[in-house]
Amino acid sequence: MIDLPDELIAQHVRYDGEAGRAYVASLAERAARFLEHWGLRPDGQTMYGRCALVLPVLDADGTRAVLKLQDVDEETVGEPVALRVWRGKGAVRLLRSDDATGTLLLERLDPDRPLDDLPDSREATLVVARLLAHLTATPAPAGLRRLGDIAEDMLEQTPAALELLPDPATRRLVADCAAAVREVAAEPGDRLLHWDLHFENVLAADRAPWLAIDPKPLAGDPGFDLFPALWNRFEPDEVRWRFDAMTDVLGLDRHRARAWTLGRVLQNSLWQLEEDDAPLAAHLEIARRLRNPECPQPATV
Repeated sequence: MIDLPDELIAQHVRYDGEAGRAYVASLAERAARFLEHWGLRPDGQTMYGRCALVLPVLDADGTRAVLKLQDVDEETVGEPVALRVWRGKGAVRLLRSDDATGTLLLERLDPDRPLDDLPDSREATLVVARLLAHLTATPAPAGLRRLGDIAEDMLEQTPAALELLPDPATRRLVADCAAAVREVAAEPGDRLLHWDLHFENVLAADRAPWLAIDPKPLAGDPGFDLFPALWNRFEPDEVRWRFDAMTDVLGLDRHRARAWTLGRVLQNSLWQLEEDDAPLAAHLEIARRLRNPECPQPATV
């Protein structure tokens, strides 16, 4: 029997109704199928997030691992692709995968020691930066989503989105974000990006101090990967320090990195407006702190 947490069921029903209930029910059958197919034994309490059910398991040879069950969509389809490229260097190691269902067998890290628990947010930011410096050094393989296409789509949506913003200051700020993206859109980059490397997507491990999990990979400029570490445990007065520190560690051109970070603010604002919500205040404040075109002096890290 596979334990399906009540919170997971309630969450999917809240978002997707009966389709969500059916999806959660299918997870139990899929877990049982892959436990048998891959010769795995349950070995701990089920974990879950918005998009995945994670079951601690033991492989036939006693290897401690986790079975990850998730939908296949434009974000998750690239996860095994990226993990194969990284081969456990800076990221969780992929042991097996089933591309048809998106089911993954991953090495087991320590879910009780996320980077988010590190008291010093500056040190946590530097951990993310060092991981990104390694992960984004790799050219993206063919077939992944491309930042150039995402940027083009965002710029097409922007005029209509601006009309939905009643506050003139917010409208100008979002327009500034679009203008910054327009400056760099012709050179979107070709590196393998994680896209979602926030503090809770970094876990401690036995073989390395910290490893990245849950990539939503795409091909593009590493500057597009900085935003999560600016928003995590948000402190307005920390924005410029974190941005400067990360661009130093990654060796990025600050003007381009600033433009692509503003692109993340634009992307998130467009998503909020699609849901009939206002852009998040913290995201807009990040844009305010970064839109000064003067490049600051390098940070001491």
